[in-house]
Amino acid sequence: MSSALIALAAEIGAPLVRKVLTRQIGSESAEIVTDVLSAIAERAGIPVRDLDDAARTQPDIVQEAIRQTEENLPERLALYAQALEYQRDQLMSERGDPNWMRAWRPLGMYLVGFLWLWTFVILHVANAIWKIALPPPDLSVLLQLTGLYMALYMGGHTVKDVASKFFSRKGGAA
Repeated sequence: MSSALIALAAEIGAPLVRKVLTRQIGSESAEIVTDVLSAIAERAGIPVRDLDDAARTQPDIVQEAIRQTEENLPERLALYAQALEYQRDQLMSERGDPNWMRAWRPLGMYLVGFLWLWTFVILHVANAIWKIALPPPDLSVLLQLTGLYMALYMGGHTVKDVASKFFSRKGGAA
């Protein structure tokens, strides 16, 4: 971590920023550190990779960005803690379920991965080795299956929200 940023945070009296950057808060996850660095960089108008140099060459700009970030940091930390609590609760709630109830996620992932591997590698190798002409699957169907799995597993609520907004707009306009 940048010692210049930590020194600036300590100098201007931004204890939360200093504690996050020294990993005294959020030590198990780099997510909160990345979030704080991104917020400082955004407020300073400097790319994150140049923050360390800017802390030495333009300390007044970086100090003001640290002050602004410090003001909003309690809210960010509360959201971060709430997200961790939710993840813990989710894991604990799934702990008592039978394995088959949550097995669809990894099995679906392996199935989709295997189908793509089959389409582009295994099928062609098998056709070359045994001199046969197995037909490849339709790529549009494979893309639809992959999209459906990703929508269900990675963003079911997002798809549901978009669909509800779309259909409510259609229903209201009719």
